[in-house]
Amino acid sequence: MFQQTPSPTPGAGGTTNAEAMKSMGFDHLIHNFDPLGWIVFVVLVVMSFASWYFIIANTIRNAMVRGRADKVINGFWTNGSTQDAIRELEAQPKGEPFSKIALDAASAVAHHQQASAGGGRLAESLSRSEFIDRALRQAVARESLRLEGGLTLLATVGSSAPFIGLLGTVWGIYHALIKISASGNASMEAVAGPVGEALIMTAFGLFTAIPAVLAYNFFNRSNRLTYAQFDEFAHDLHDFFATGARVEGK
Repeated sequence: MFQQTPSPTPGAGGTTNAEAMKSMGFDHLIHNFDPLGWIVFVVLVVMSFASWYFIIANTIRNAMVRGRADKVINGFWTNGSTQDAIRELEAQPKGEPFSKIALDAASAVAHHQQASAGGGRLAESLSRSEFIDRALRQAVARESLRLEGGLTLLATVGSSAPFIGLLGTVWGIYHALIKISASGNASMEAVAGPVGEALIMTAFGLFTAIPAVLAYNFFNRSNRLTYAQFDEFAHDLHDFFATGARVEGK
């Protein structure tokens, strides 16, 4: 008589796989971190919070700058008196760049006039036009640099976060191989946790990098338009303060 081998209980393999799949979640990831895993996770969290901070801050700042630009520029040219226009510029918010460029040009004119009246060497070494041009170049460079605040961080996060997540992926797969080697068991239950950890770290790195890359490209495009407005306004200011009249038809 042959002894009949007991057949597997229906659904037993599915139950084992289902239990193994439960160990691939975020909860398993947190509870099974080693020091390197924590370092990778914390770095990605810090990168994500920092990039979102600059995304929100730059969005608000750029919206305010673009929203006030036409008002400040048109207000300066339509004002009947230069002194009234300067007082209106001084009343603008501290972070408004167009008013600061115009105020620097007006300050350069006043400084050069004082030097010329006093017979100083400044008037001899630099003409009125050259002195105004230098002040405007410095003002445009300063305000352009302020608009770029946070872009270096966004570029760094966008380029490095996927590789940091990949480090967590490689480390998780390494743990899976170590676990298989130690147990001699290559079943789903043995490798599900480390593989799940690896996949989550990859996704986390991408979720951190993608918004930073998109924001960096958007702000670069937006800043280029503002830089063009800076240059146009600075050229008009130079003509106005150097000759006493704005050159029309540009």
